[in-house]
Amino acid sequence: MIFYYLCRLMLIKRFTIYLFAALILLSCSEFNKVQKKGTLDDKLNAAYKYYDKKDYYKATMLFDEVVPLVIGKLEGEKALFYYAYTFYHQKQYIMAAYYFRDFFETYPRSEFNEESMFMYAKSLYKDSPEYNLDQTNTYDAIRAIQRFTNKYPASKYMEEANMMMDEANAKLERKDFETARLYYKLGAFNSSDYKSAVINLDKFLIKYPASKYAEEASFLRLDAQYNLAKHSEHHKQKERYFDAIEFYHNFVDKFPNSKYKKEAEGIYDSCIKKLEEIKS
Repeated sequence: MIFYYLCRLMLIKRFTIYLFAALILLSCSEFNKVQKKGTLDDKLNAAYKYYDKKDYYKATMLFDEVVPLVIGKLEGEKALFYYAYTFYHQKQYIMAAYYFRDFFETYPRSEFNEESMFMYAKSLYKDSPEYNLDQTNTYDAIRAIQRFTNKYPASKYMEEANMMMDEANAKLERKDFETARLYYKLGAFNSSDYKSAVINLDKFLIKYPASKYAEEASFLRLDAQYNLAKHSEHHKQKERYFDAIEFYHNFVDKFPNSKYKKEAEGIYDSCIKKLEEIKS
């Protein structure tokens, strides 16, 4: 009896596999047929059908053929809109951005104009790389988001647009901080990099005064200035130690309970000692 049920289970499993394979072949056969012999309407309807089934690859292939032929016609508006979405769903964000932009520039009065402009910005946002890579695409995304929010300030997409803007700006903020901190780390190998660290950390604090990295950046600027002074030529040391002392006062005024406070006080004491040595 057990053997009988096992054999039956194997037959059912094999049948399911054959059925699945047959459906795939049938689907491919239908797709090939409409792609090779279908009319414009056949291809357009099939493209929507595959889109609804979330078979975005096949939908894209059909839209590739029909969209150039229907632009400017009544059916062109919907076709181009869906075409852009097929790329988005396949995570081809640059292509999606291109066609969403093409859509709202081609059909500025369309009912889908607001959504297409938002999706253009979102596609660019999705293509934005990690903070440690080139951020050109992030700047493009920010400009697109700003353009959208200016045009549709009451949009239903506003909350998501603001979230994307915050995250894009946070990425640029992290990029600027890590760049400045890199100069600080390089100073251990080449003391001249401490000067670059001070400059970049100073720029960072001016640009992002409320940053979550502000405390660390302020301390690193103090330490970089101290190390710059320590490794400077004798005639430059006095002025640079005074600058370090100024950075110390700025630091403790803004972050009186900082976790770096003890280290900062040690740097301050060293600066005072060095200035006394220079004076004597």
